[in-house]
Amino acid sequence: MHNDWTNVPANYSDVLRRAMESLFKTFENFSEGTFIVDADARVVWINKRYAARFGFSDPEQAIGRDCESVIPNSLMREVVMTGKPILLDVLETDREPLVVTRLPLKDDLGQTVGAIGFALFDEMKALTPLFTHYSRVQQELIAARQSLAQARRAKYTFASFVGTSAASLEVKRQARRAAQVESPVLLLGETGTGKELLAHAIHGASTRAARPLVTVNVAAIPDTLLEVEFFGAAAGAYTGADRKGRVGKFELADGGTLFLDEIGDMPLPLQGKLLRVLQDKEFEPLGSNRIVRADVRIIAATSADLPALVAAGRFRADLFYRLNVLTIHAPPLRDRLGDIEALAYAILEELSAQARPGHAGHFVLQDDALRVLCACPWPGNVRELRNTLERALMLSDSEHIDARALAPFIGSAGVQTQTPAQDEPRSAEPLTSYADAMAQFEKGFLSDALRASGGRVTEAAQRIGIGRATLYKKIVALGIEV
Repeated sequence: MHNDWTNVPANYSDVLRRAMESLFKTFENFSEGTFIVDADARVVWINKRYAARFGFSDPEQAIGRDCESVIPNSLMREVVMTGKPILLDVLETDREPLVVTRLPLKDDLGQTVGAIGFALFDEMKALTPLFTHYSRVQQELIAARQSLAQARRAKYTFASFVGTSAASLEVKRQARRAAQVESPVLLLGETGTGKELLAHAIHGASTRAARPLVTVNVAAIPDTLLEVEFFGAAAGAYTGADRKGRVGKFELADGGTLFLDEIGDMPLPLQGKLLRVLQDKEFEPLGSNRIVRADVRIIAATSADLPALVAAGRFRADLFYRLNVLTIHAPPLRDRLGDIEALAYAILEELSAQARPGHAGHFVLQDDALRVLCACPWPGNVRELRNTLERALMLSDSEHIDARALAPFIGSAGVQTQTPAQDEPRSAEPLTSYADAMAQFEKGFLSDALRASGGRVTEAAQRIGIGRATLYKKIVALGIEV
């Protein structure tokens, strides 16, 4: 196959000229209108169809006029002044809107000498798929931002810290005072005492409530990733790094509050970097020379004994003093036994609403159940109390929860019972006979079953697996009050 070079133009500029002429004719023929202005944004040419659209029966009537007097809302003057194109825009007219393209015209020296515009479509439906996709993406972005902002708001208030005991009221008084200032707050207390709840409440009552509340659980993140979690990283800063880089929690919390949970588990090298950020209020993301300033209020919490860690050299003394400005001790549940009933009912109401949405039952704790709850030392505090009540609720067939329903979940180690010391003499009390002991047990068992069934004999008989007539006989024989 041989190439035919006989028709190739000798001057390649001729090809370019012909291409431009062809392109212009194509746009002029197929677009809804074509419009050219000079360096002063005055009309030098407009096609007949476009002129008629704006009220000019003869295109010559528009020549020499300012572009805005011919086409209201025209941006051709902006293109001439800036020398930059507006590739795709919507021009509002007194009829339907137009989709337009505006391009600058330049001389051989690169100076802007005018501009040309094309009205591409006079029916927006031609771009409906594009606009629909754009609108959907915008709506999804707005929804995602709203959801993220909501997730970074305080979830609890001071009312969420249930209790009217002296210890609880003092904690809430101190926390409300902490919400009024900007100093760091250090929350100390055993696990499950509500330190996270207090952190949320302090942020929600502070002047930073409208800004983000960002949480970092130091104990849950590997030491090697903590620095990136705190300060972020530039793209490619380390093997496996995100191609777009990573924004750290300090930057995310700018203007708001950063809650550092279990700060006692923070490795020593990172403690020094955290101290510098708290002092300077600025940092550099990993692998970056970019300085990031962050206005962040710190609330830290730990179940560890920080003074002991400082004495052992496992926690920096200077960081401890920097954090230990406003210290609040969340009391263990055993030190506020007067709150257990209110706490238990608040937990039952929440659990019931989750288990039975729309028709939550009203659970009642019997007196013996409350006595068992108050006798337990609760080493896991409110979290353990919630777990126990949740298990009892799930397996209970009645809305009346008694000690017998709680016993399997508290265990023998839960309820403290007094046992005689080895060196104390046992009392010489007479032993009960087997028959009497069995009768007492049966009476207590049947009384509990009746109480759990609200005094309904038939229901109690079904729950414990005996006949109704048999239960009636035992009630009479044992003298049980119904």
